[in-house]
Amino acid sequence: MEETFTHVRTMISIILGFGIAQLLKNAVKLIDHNKGVKPYPLHLLWVFYTFILIIHFWWWEARLTGVGSWNFLEYGFLIFYTTMYYALTVLIFPDGINDYKSFRDYFFSRKNWFFAFLIVIFAADFADTLLKGRQYFRSLHWEYPVRNLVHIVLCVLGIRINNLRFQYILAVLFILYEISYILRHYFV
Repeated sequence: MEETFTHVRTMISIILGFGIAQLLKNAVKLIDHNKGVKPYPLHLLWVFYTFILIIHFWWWEARLTGVGSWNFLEYGFLIFYTTMYYALTVLIFPDGINDYKSFRDYFFSRKNWFFAFLIVIFAADFADTLLKGRQYFRSLHWEYPVRNLVHIVLCVLGIRINNLRFQYILAVLFILYEISYILRHYFV
């Protein structure tokens, strides 16, 4: 089974690597092409959150070593689930925004899709965690399901509310919570 896990881990790493490359490549473009479209702070907050989320997910998937046997449905699910992270990176930081005046315009034209992909990711995360075993799921206690459900609700609000202050607060809350979760679970 170790050979199967290695194959699964390799596919996950390739897809997530593409996502990280997408974020880093376009972040460097902002520096390199500073005469073009200027960065937008809210957009950059969501880019940073997406980066942290992917790094956390990549670490989280190390728990897949505990899966005793694999079938194609589980493998297919993981590829789909991981692809959602890649799609999120392309949505939040595409290679070009020529059809838009600014990253602000781009973000608000695509924010519903961005939050919809986050909703799919947080919902699919339940299945991904159960794939690691019911005992593992229970070991995460009450915070894990509450975390995902609250994130889903906040994403729905993110879709519905265009208020700039709300959008900034939401981005900062997501970032602070993700960092807090990582610190509390991996550094204590």
